[in-house]
Amino acid sequence: MSAPDASPPPPPPPRIRLTDRGPLLVDGPVDLLLPDGTVLHCDRPVVAVCTCRRSRRYPLCDTSHRGHRRPAPASAPGAPSFPPDGSGQTPG
Repeated sequence: MSAPDASPPPPPPPRIRLTDRGPLLVDGPVDLLLPDGTVLHCDRPVVAVCTCRRSRRYPLCDTSHRGHRRPAPASAPGAPSFPPDGSGQTPG
């Protein structure tokens, strides 16, 4: 009888959700590699990564985007339109 395989199963691939006019939602825990080379480790089950660059806690979202309105992504010229089913396939 052979010994059982003691190695843990591989982690699931990262899941990143795009939100309409908000942050990127990344299933955690996650390590964020910052431009200066430092690593920010987040143990939260979901990490909100700022995309508006207004956050005082950048690169983490502090909901600063709520106070500033910008055009919806679909109305911006040349912006891709993503289907609501989350398939990631652009129409057309």
